[in-house]
Amino acid sequence: MLPIVYSDRFLEHLTGPYHPEKPERLTAIKTALEQASWADQLQWLLPTPITQRDPLEWINRVHTADYIQQVQSLAESGGSYLDPDTVVSSHSYEVALLAVNAWMDGVDQVLAQESPAFVLARPPGHHAVQETGMGFCLFSNAAIAAHYALTRPGIERVAILDWDVHHGNGTQAIVESHAQIAYCSLHQSPCYPGTGTASETGLHGNVLNLPMSAGSTLADYDPQFRDQIMPFFREFKPDLLLVSAGYDANAADPLAGINLTPQDYGVFTQYCLKLTAKILFGLEGGYDLPALAQSVCSTIDVCLK
Repeated sequence: MLPIVYSDRFLEHLTGPYHPEKPERLTAIKTALEQASWADQLQWLLPTPITQRDPLEWINRVHTADYIQQVQSLAESGGSYLDPDTVVSSHSYEVALLAVNAWMDGVDQVLAQESPAFVLARPPGHHAVQETGMGFCLFSNAAIAAHYALTRPGIERVAILDWDVHHGNGTQAIVESHAQIAYCSLHQSPCYPGTGTASETGLHGNVLNLPMSAGSTLADYDPQFRDQIMPFFREFKPDLLLVSAGYDANAADPLAGINLTPQDYGVFTQYCLKLTAKILFGLEGGYDLPALAQSVCSTIDVCLK
C-alpha cells in the first residue's frame, strides 16, 4: 500500500479566478488516482489536525515570527496578496499549517514503512523564503519536513530533490547552511525566480543546481540524473529522500518551456528508487491539469511495481 496524505481542506486555499495554482489541481489528481488500475493499492490518509499537533514549532524553525504573523493576519482580515502572484485567502493560513502537518505525516509514513508515500497538499512551498512567501508558496514545506525528519530516530542526513521546472529558491536558502541536508534542483534557466546557478553549491558543498535550457527533453534530463544527481546523492548517503514533485516541466504546461512528458516522471522515479525506498513525494507545481494528473500517476505507478 502506498500512503496518500490528503484532505479536502486543501481545496479551501482560494487563489481567485484564472490563477494557475487552483484547487482543481488536486481534484484532477485525486480523480486520476481513484480511476487508476492500482487504485486499491493506495492508502488515503488525513493529515494530523492542527489542533492535535501544532506545526508552528516546526515552521518557526525556518520562517520568521513576523512573516508567520503576517500570513495569519492577512487571512483573518479576509485575505490579500503577499505579491502579485501569491494569494492569502481567509482560510489559507490554517490550510498552509495543515499542509505542513501533511508533509510531516508523510515523513512518519515513509520511515514507518520504509517505502514511498505521496503528500497531495497545497499551497506549495519551495519558493517561500525565511521572511516571506512568493511564487504561489506560503510555507517551505520540504525544508520544514527535512528539519522534522532529522529529529526522528536513525535519520542523520536528508536529501531533497526538486524537479519542479522552477528553482526552489526558498528551499535552497533555508537548507544551504545545514550540513545534514543536501539539496538538488533541475530547473529551466532563465526562468522564474532567476536563482539556481550552477555556481551555487551551498556552504558545505550540499547544493547541486542543474539549470536546463528551454526545450529540454528526457534526452537532456537523463544524463543529468545519471552523471550528476546520482553521484551527488550517493556520496551524501541520505537516510531519507524528499522530492519536491513539481510537474510543470511538462511540454503541455503553460508556465514554462521544458518538453517533458508525463511518462518521463516515471523515469525520474526509477532513479530515485535506486537511491533509497524511503522517499516522500510532495506536490509543488504543475498547471496543465491532464498532464499534472498523468504525471503523478506515472510517479506512483513506478513506486507500486
